[in-house]
Amino acid sequence: MPSIYAAFTRQMQRFSVDSFTIMLLIVVTLASIAPASGATAVAFGHVTTIAIGLLFFLHGAKLSREALVEGLTHWRLHVLVLCSTFVLFPILGLLIKPLALAMLTPDLYLGVLFLCALPSTVQSSIAFTSMARGNVAAAVCSASASNFVGIFITPLLVGLLVARTSSAGGSSLDSVLSIVEQLLLPFIAGQLLRPWIGRWVDRHKPMLKIVDQGSILLVVYTAFSDAVNEGLWHKVSLGTLAGILVISALLLALALGIATLVSRRLGFSKEDEITIVFCGSKKSLASGVPMAKVLFAPTSLGMIILPLMLFHQLQLMVCAVLAQRFARRKSAT
Repeated sequence: MPSIYAAFTRQMQRFSVDSFTIMLLIVVTLASIAPASGATAVAFGHVTTIAIGLLFFLHGAKLSREALVEGLTHWRLHVLVLCSTFVLFPILGLLIKPLALAMLTPDLYLGVLFLCALPSTVQSSIAFTSMARGNVAAAVCSASASNFVGIFITPLLVGLLVARTSSAGGSSLDSVLSIVEQLLLPFIAGQLLRPWIGRWVDRHKPMLKIVDQGSILLVVYTAFSDAVNEGLWHKVSLGTLAGILVISALLLALALGIATLVSRRLGFSKEDEITIVFCGSKKSLASGVPMAKVLFAPTSLGMIILPLMLFHQLQLMVCAVLAQRFARRKSAT
């Protein structure tokens, strides 16, 4: 039991709720008090684009092909995770539309739909699977595949889900091309250069974390600056924030429950069930924020990513508790 508690504490310190959340709150506060505008906003936009390209380049250089090959044998598991991520979530997003529009503005509901179209997380899905003693190799493969597939599927889903609701999203083809140019090409370049720089990247993982979090913070600052300049906090009240949390909790609970039920009905082992639950129920802030910058107009970006930011923190806290429960159950058998 002490080892389980220590592992839980380490994961909470790594992913949750402390340093990065505080930095996000500071950046949102800074953007609310001193939003970037004019030439400053343009400069921040250029720096952010470069940081995002560097982020995906380093992710490409970091991704181990051996780990992917090791997990590929569990194709049924991967299909189920991808269906949960890119089929179940969009359906749930459409089904909760009446409730969401009763609690949220149309722009915030667009943010919910965008959230539903995003790929799974990588780092936290793998970490929570490991903590819960699930199938880690399959989690590495499934989460990585989700992010790679999401480069193509997410803009298509966004086009299908929001094109008739808002002019914020461009055409699906243009969105895919933009994603390919700004995110996929740097990723492929990193993969191609991995034989030469992969070991160096592996030895400097803290650098990747800095680029990862730094690029998100830059996008959040520029997005909220534009949103504040457009009157964001006159449109979003405490009641609206509570509504976002309610919608996020409902989506997460349904995704977790359905993933658990389906994995058991299909006869997966407990280790595979854990992997399916954690990989199939999460949405990636690290991929979502850069994608939102590519897919949506700057004036709507703050409202679009606000549901994602709240969902991200909620999923980490809930999944940390679930991972602890899975680990206890495992140790008791």
